[in-house]
Amino acid sequence: MRVMADKCKTNIFDNISAVFRAVFFVVIVFLHLPILVIIPRGRLSVKYMRFFMWTIGLPVGVRVRTHGNLSKKRPLMCVANHISVFELFSIPIGYGCSFVGKIDIASYPLVGWIAKKFGVVFVDRRPSHAIEALAAMSKQLHTASYPVVIFPEGTTTNGAYVREFKSAMFNMVEEIKDLTIQPLVITYKTRRGKCVNDQVLANDYAYFDNAKQTAGPRCEVERSAFGQIFHIAKLGGITVDITALEPVSVAGKDRKEIAKILHDIVSNKYMELKDKEI
Repeated sequence: MRVMADKCKTNIFDNISAVFRAVFFVVIVFLHLPILVIIPRGRLSVKYMRFFMWTIGLPVGVRVRTHGNLSKKRPLMCVANHISVFELFSIPIGYGCSFVGKIDIASYPLVGWIAKKFGVVFVDRRPSHAIEALAAMSKQLHTASYPVVIFPEGTTTNGAYVREFKSAMFNMVEEIKDLTIQPLVITYKTRRGKCVNDQVLANDYAYFDNAKQTAGPRCEVERSAFGQIFHIAKLGGITVDITALEPVSVAGKDRKEIAKILHDIVSNKYMELKDKEI
């Protein structure tokens, strides 16, 4: 049964609850800091990331469900669609992965430092820095004993569709021998696992810039990342379903072909699952 209202309704008690949840969220983050100071960056810190994300997701109400298993092969690069900040919580909780992120994040106070500790690879996506970005991603994927996730759309969406994948994100494929590529499909549901329509998804669950959308509804309020976390806390939580599809063979393909193949796989599966209760 789908939630067909155009907006999720909240009241004064939801707002008060969200304030307490937000305070609890911040307190938990700061309680982790002494451990993050001493823990070395690498496999151990990525394992700790799973626990970190689970604990800070608790007060917000992040519920993660996984479907399917990741490949045991390494190096492993996972490609996923990108709708909200909650992929950054849910994928580590579900599968113990780290990420490739935009270079801007590295300079964010506290957030950038924590992300570095958790093995996030920061790349500059400007064409003039393509060589350095390729080298950074290649080095990380060569040495990582854990899966690394990229979001080839390059930005978040309203959830009504999956944007075309940027082919530049796959420049390193030819450079890394034995690289396994596995698609992940992210779908959002209510806290109780009920489907939502595209307008509710855009208004309440997705985190995006209206100006960057090419299809589907726009949101009424564009929030900051923390504003989106607070909003989900006000709604009582969110269910994030992560479906791991079979690894994809891209041998002999160039980056544009790889981007097209992976986009079609992720997009088709996403459109199948987003309105389906699992």
